Amino acid sequence: MGAQNGKDLLIKVDMTGDGQFETVAGLRATRLSFNAEAVDVTSLSSAGGWRELLGGAGVKSASISGAGVFRDESTDERARAIFFNGETPDFQIVIPDFGVVEGAFQITGLDYAGSHNGEATFELSLASAGALAFVAE
Repeated sequence: MGAQNGKDLLIKVDMTGDGQFETVAGLRATRLSFNAEAVDVTSLSSAGGWRELLGGAGVKSASISGAGVFRDESTDERARAIFFNGETPDFQIVIPDFGVVEGAFQITGLDYAGSHNGEATFELSLASAGALAFVAE
């Protein structure tokens, strides 16, 4: 996989629950993290005293964050509604030359900022809220 443009890493949200995804507009920076908790099954009889982990166990999660400027009234309004209503709609995260991650996410953080001589900005944080699907590109 060669170098890609950061602007091609997209966060899309299902706007109405019908499977039609729209890019969250105005994002300038995005980040996606996958995590898996380890389940330690080490015992006194573990070979050489080395830690042993139970494969396939533990909780998997994903988190997404993005930051940018307001540009699109409909996706800005949808993000606010998702947060204030505690919804967990489907999102798509498009990773250039890699694939698409899709599944339910909850907006866990929504920050707004601005200075008197600059643009209004926002940051959002999402946490996975169920099983995720990955489709390779």
